[in-house]
Amino acid sequence: MEKIIEESKQGESLVLENKPENTKKLFIESYGCAMNFSDSEVVASILSNGGYNTTSVLEEADLVLVNTCSIRDKAEQTIRKRLEKYNAVKRTNPKMKVGVLGCMAERLKSQFLEEEKIVDLVVGPDAYKDLPNLLAEVEEGRDAINVILSKEETYGDISPVRLMSNGITALVSITRGCDNMCTFCVVPFTRGRERSREPQSIMAEIQDLWNKGFKEITLLGQNVDSYLWYGGGLKKDFVNASEMQKATAVDFDQLLEMVAVGFPKMRIRFSTSNPQDMHESILHVIAKYPNICKHIHLPVQSGSNRILKEMNRLHTREEYMALIDKIRAIVPDASISQDMIAGFPTETEQDHEDTMSLMEYVKYNFGYMYSYSERPGTLAGRKMKDDVEEETKARRLQEIVDLQQKHAWFRSEEFVGKTVEVLVEKVSKKSTEEFSGRNSQSITVVFPKENYKIGDFVNVKITSCTSGTLKGEAVGLSEMN
Repeated sequence: MEKIIEESKQGESLVLENKPENTKKLFIESYGCAMNFSDSEVVASILSNGGYNTTSVLEEADLVLVNTCSIRDKAEQTIRKRLEKYNAVKRTNPKMKVGVLGCMAERLKSQFLEEEKIVDLVVGPDAYKDLPNLLAEVEEGRDAINVILSKEETYGDISPVRLMSNGITALVSITRGCDNMCTFCVVPFTRGRERSREPQSIMAEIQDLWNKGFKEITLLGQNVDSYLWYGGGLKKDFVNASEMQKATAVDFDQLLEMVAVGFPKMRIRFSTSNPQDMHESILHVIAKYPNICKHIHLPVQSGSNRILKEMNRLHTREEYMALIDKIRAIVPDASISQDMIAGFPTETEQDHEDTMSLMEYVKYNFGYMYSYSERPGTLAGRKMKDDVEEETKARRLQEIVDLQQKHAWFRSEEFVGKTVEVLVEKVSKKSTEEFSGRNSQSITVVFPKENYKIGDFVNVKITSCTSGTLKGEAVGLSEMN
């Protein structure tokens, strides 16, 4: 499961610099994972060249697009409410067109267009370049749909506009799709099979960001560690590649090193990792380069071997724990975060206790925790009965959350008295006299502004903490500036 963008950003309307020659207005909202937000930047770039400027005022839009998520039922319910709102506005502005992008588009195409008639166009994650043609269809009074999944599309030739940008941090997509058929996840069906983006296009995008003053990038993929470029095509077809293609292939540890060496004054993060693809070679690259952040998001989903098998996860509890040991040995200062699902079908109290004991073993810095909700189209949705009572799910989830909170306190307190490097990202929400940023371990750090500015790398001595935030005093600029 992809890391969800923080709640406060969900549904934010995205605005970029206007082009004076553009005459139409686009209102675009994103929900769900980082990949969706990254995709919205690609869409805005395509439409900016097609005559659209963005607006944050729904009522004045000619085109309204919502980039959707199918991972959780809550996300789908939220998007349905937004579609109701769009259509209420559309009744007073009949020229407005409404479109659904992303994962829900693929899954609910006929429902949205034919049965409920609540949208004008439906565009899947691999069809964004077709938007100008689809909009022409809509202008002529026809519904438009393209949800065809591609074996090749990576949008490597599109320079994304930075919609939500603070000018400091940016997302750089390096893979699309996923080959892991986890039974709870709809991604392989909505985003297709896994393929990687050409390395030079990734380097060119990062160079452009560096030229514009960005200080940190996150290499992004549904399963980022399994990146493999061998000239194009699906990862699963690599077995049929020529000897030359195999000899010149670039995998994730090579790409990571290429970026770290190419941009030594830029911080590098990556998300999301899958345990079976987190090879030791990647850990050695993380340890070797100070500009690669020491944070690994390593979803586990459950601590029970029986449930992991039911989920079709390709790791056991023991293999996961051995990987944690390896991370601690090679990158001792790394923070580790998790995804966890409570109440998966057939989960017993013993399975739940196995999850709790795994959490005790790892003591994660932070995590993303959910109770299971059946997703139509997934293998679990088709073949497994959602048989854990909602009350039991809620209790188990709360126990997981409470334990994570305890561990987050423990991990935060480890930083007190230490000096950490912080990239200043913004003014603190709680005080205009303080800056907020993250350290290498992706923990939020707050400190008095003094004479520093947004975009500076500042060494901060930590004096106190909460479970999720470190507080301290600046002691000077770091060598990364």
